[in-house]
Amino acid sequence: MDPRIFGLDNPIISTLQHLIDLPDELEKSLNAPSRTYVRDARAMASTPADIRELPSSYEFVIDVPGVKSGEIKVQVEDNNLLVISGERRREEEKDKDGSKYLRMERRMGKLMRKFSLPENANVEAISAACRDGVLTVTVEKLPRRSLKKAEDHRGQGCLN
Repeated sequence: MDPRIFGLDNPIISTLQHLIDLPDELEKSLNAPSRTYVRDARAMASTPADIRELPSSYEFVIDVPGVKSGEIKVQVEDNNLLVISGERRREEEKDKDGSKYLRMERRMGKLMRKFSLPENANVEAISAACRDGVLTVTVEKLPRRSLKKAEDHRGQGCLN
């Protein structure tokens, strides 16, 4: 509320009003997400993926039309977080012929997905292949413990 409405055009009152409004501004600035966070969130929301579990591996399939395979990053963070990222860029058009876009509907910009890998994922055995604008990332599974080892662990303990 503006104190001048009531004829209180006093500098002290104006200063107090400003101090009262300051916490709201400060709160907004502290809670506002960073540009990087917003960009990554949009990229993850607009990058659909299919995930398949096979007998010996997990497969992550993502459409990446217009992105060269060398511009796609596939990495593991924190020992179990698979991060796939890249960026679609509009080709630099030569304006020599006087052409212009009448409509631009294809999405450009960052693409990203993050997946928490299961405990049996072998982060040392990951492969990626990009073909016809489709990226397939394969994460091998760790070999199963032998049945004898599992039985030995179950047999240990107190039997009083």
